[in-house]
Amino acid sequence: MSIVADQVRRVDSQLDRVHLVPHTHLFTTESHHVALSPRIAQLQNIVKSLSTTSSSSPLLSSYRISLLLQQAALSEDVSLEIQEDGGDVVAEYESELEWLLVSKATVQTYGVLLGTLLEQTIPLNDDIWYWDEVLGSYAYSSLYTVQTSPLRFWAWGKDIWSDTRRRVIRRRESGAGEGEVCVRGIEEGFAERWRQFYGLVRESIKERSVLDIQRRVLSPIALCRSRARHNQLKLSRLREMGASGLGVLMDEGLSFDIADETSEGEVAKVEENDIHEWKVTVERSIALMDNVLRNVTTLEAGVAEFEDTVFASVADDPEISSRGADEREIARPAKLSRRLRHILETHVPNHVKTSNKLVSKYGRPARLIRYWLPASVLVLSSTTILRILVNRKTEIVSWIRDFGSTVRDFWFNWIVEPTMKVIGTIRHDKDSAIAIMSKESLKGDRDSLERMVVDFAIDNPQSTDTATTTLSEAQISEIRAKVAEGDLTPVLRAYEKDLRKPFMGTVRGDLVRTLLIQVQKTKVDVQVALSGIDALLKSQELVFGFVGLTPGVLVCFAAFRYLGGVFGNRRGFKQSRKAGQTVRVLRNIDRILTLAAPTQNGVLSYKDHGLLLCEVHVLRRRAHKLFPGDIQREFLEDVGDLCNINTGIQQQLKVLDRIRWGYSKWLR
Repeated sequence: MSIVADQVRRVDSQLDRVHLVPHTHLFTTESHHVALSPRIAQLQNIVKSLSTTSSSSPLLSSYRISLLLQQAALSEDVSLEIQEDGGDVVAEYESELEWLLVSKATVQTYGVLLGTLLEQTIPLNDDIWYWDEVLGSYAYSSLYTVQTSPLRFWAWGKDIWSDTRRRVIRRRESGAGEGEVCVRGIEEGFAERWRQFYGLVRESIKERSVLDIQRRVLSPIALCRSRARHNQLKLSRLREMGASGLGVLMDEGLSFDIADETSEGEVAKVEENDIHEWKVTVERSIALMDNVLRNVTTLEAGVAEFEDTVFASVADDPEISSRGADEREIARPAKLSRRLRHILETHVPNHVKTSNKLVSKYGRPARLIRYWLPASVLVLSSTTILRILVNRKTEIVSWIRDFGSTVRDFWFNWIVEPTMKVIGTIRHDKDSAIAIMSKESLKGDRDSLERMVVDFAIDNPQSTDTATTTLSEAQISEIRAKVAEGDLTPVLRAYEKDLRKPFMGTVRGDLVRTLLIQVQKTKVDVQVALSGIDALLKSQELVFGFVGLTPGVLVCFAAFRYLGGVFGNRRGFKQSRKAGQTVRVLRNIDRILTLAAPTQNGVLSYKDHGLLLCEVHVLRRRAHKLFPGDIQREFLEDVGDLCNINTGIQQQLKVLDRIRWGYSKWLR
């Protein structure tokens, strides 16, 4: 909700309390005619449409307000003569409804004017800052000189053309009475006429150079800086005038002098003492709005002269009735309605049109002027760029295709496939198991080693350290158990014995046999180690899956983070930028309050109050997206205290300090 909507709601509620006073003389035996009157029903519906509580939006458009006033069809030709004993109750009630309707329309028009002045005044800061930037740097001044050079050349050419045209017209008029000259002029050839025209142009250029000799002393950059300074002063004056008009309307418009906490009984008491005071206030407010719109764009006068002119015009306004005048005239609401429609249909559009013209004249140049140089370079080099693109069409298409293929392969090979493996690991999928050897490989090698050792022991019982020539089943079982534990004592004993006579052991084959058994034992030991490593890998299979997925995830995260930053989707950056903008608005408010020249009552002047309202309006819009719901309500309450100029400048500065430390968490 904007500051304009709050002000309109407040004034409308005050108007409702002023008008909701019991008129006991209206409730007579003829009161039932009031309810049956179609005219009264129509006026009541229009009053409801003009009220701020009629919809979720308290403000109506200019077209809607003017249309409702037109539908009311208030007449200026009827006069109501009320007798002492009551008279025509229906006509009197209709008159009161017409006054209420006009008052409601005045409140809505008041909101339209406040919104219009705010919309026309706030954007002027950007143009003023632009001229500050141009004047604050010699480089920017030089750039502005280059940007506006076509305009200066065009203006110079128009002056030369106008002066040459005047010379041609004077020469024709001076020779119009001489027939020979006319005939001779007709018989002249095209080349001769062009030579004369060219001579006139040269004379105009020479005279123009003599006239501009003082300006030629200064450089083009100095002239442009002077022009920029002049535009900045005009915009500052327009901003001050708009702020002054806004302050005048906020302080003096529709001021019923009724506190928001006034009870219904107190309102009735005030109304009985001065029953027509609120009507005079409505009339004065309409005249005030009319005169503000008429004079707010007059830059020749200062702020003080503008305020004096407005108040003097309101005081001398012939359409404002005095307290001692005859208030029985029913045509007053019709005249006020006509004046409101004239304000909405004529003054408001004219004000917007005039303001836009002034901003276009004194504001920053159009984008075409500011960017004509790079646009011209782009247009002139467009053929070269197009030729390069056409000649390298195949390479560009190949780059795009390779880039797309790389992105697709990266997505499937480093994101999709590792993710599927991780999911398979979680589900204990056999295809996703990590292994460096088969499950049955170790068992087969162990059984083979056991059979080799047992057969060797049966063939060589003396190597088992037994006295018998054959081995019993118990001894064979004991050998198998030792082989399972890695003990190859029978084979090693035979190997040690054959090493004493290696030639004989080789001839018998026992040495070679023991060597081959030890090779098998080495193979089994290697496979046991590999099985341990395999078990370790299986226990950490999920970890390895996530390790394989991590590079792709990191690359995707970095890419999306970068793209989000490019397209402005970084919420934290936006939040910090909004906070920085809010801090700058608070700085502007502090500057306004610090540099303000208070009035005799110790409050802000109309101009400073208007400037404060402009900054507060921007501040409330920033708070809509910066603070949470509960904090936003508290912030708007503090902003309301900041706008209350009746407390004095020092109290407003204290409120500003409270806003700074109370909401510093969200203003970082």
